[in-house]
Amino acid sequence: MADRYSFSLTTFSPSGKLKQIEHALAAVKQGVTSLGIKATNGIVLATEKKSSSVLVNSEFIEKTVKITPDIGMTYAGMGPDFRVLTDKSRKVAHTRYKRIYNEDPPTKILVTDIARIMQEATQSAGVRPYGVSLLIGGHDDNNGFMLYQVDPSGSYFPWKATAIGKGSNAAKTFLEKRWNEELELEDAIHIALLTLKESIEGEMNGDTVEICIIGSQNDNLLGFEGAEGVSGPRFKKLSPQEINDRLDAL
Repeated sequence: MADRYSFSLTTFSPSGKLKQIEHALAAVKQGVTSLGIKATNGIVLATEKKSSSVLVNSEFIEKTVKITPDIGMTYAGMGPDFRVLTDKSRKVAHTRYKRIYNEDPPTKILVTDIARIMQEATQSAGVRPYGVSLLIGGHDDNNGFMLYQVDPSGSYFPWKATAIGKGSNAAKTFLEKRWNEELELEDAIHIALLTLKESIEGEMNGDTVEICIIGSQNDNLLGFEGAEGVSGPRFKKLSPQEINDRLDAL
């Protein structure tokens, strides 16, 4: 009797659940482990970059992306859905905020807009929920460094450290033991690598792991010099060599 509700997105089951959202969360659970850690001076987003074949050129696979110069995002779940949400996130950051106020949106404002896009997909006929959970880290002048998780239902939560994907339960347990209020960015990167090491099958190196950080301003990434009042982006993606150097130090 209850099975008929699993095919309808906009109809609640007798138990008060939307079955398609549960199925979307199941898709997230099948994805590779991704995690985020908030430190005193930055945010770390890390994920496994898994390839289906050794012939795949992993150099051009992106699992962590820049939304604004100070906000980055990663995911667990369906890659194509993540690409769509990445495009929508960049568009909404520009059209609903940057173009109006001439500055990039604060992290919470952008997270709220992304959550609204995901929630609308749970309440409209002819569509399905996005099969991804997102980890969004960013910095703004009002709240400093913030880390959020957004689920397929459109709900979002601020976190000190969290994980999503296949190995999320074990990763959260590990993070609970390691995280503390005085954690700095380099220590957070170290903990992120140790956490992923527990869940990655096979060799772990700079080609199988992707890490981005939102930390201090990188004026060297501006591409120009001498402009007053212009600061560099806080988002930076670590190169495979930088990841390998830190793995050697574990």
